[in-house]
Amino acid sequence: MQNPVRLIIIAFVLLLMGVVLPFLMVIQLLPSTLPLNFMASLCSTAGFITGFIGIAQYVRSARK
Repeated sequence: MQNPVRLIIIAFVLLLMGVVLPFLMVIQLLPSTLPLNFMASLCSTAGFITGFIGIAQYVRSARK
């Protein structure tokens, strides 16, 4: 089983990428392509799911 804090940090990085990539596309530093849009969406979704799992594991370990 992964360390819950490590999962939360990974989730934070993924969510940050899910925000930064579209921002860079809006200010036109990166081209808005379909694969890049898909990657930003995937990072955001994966970060949310990973964070939820990390928080659930952290709460479970804190109750023991």
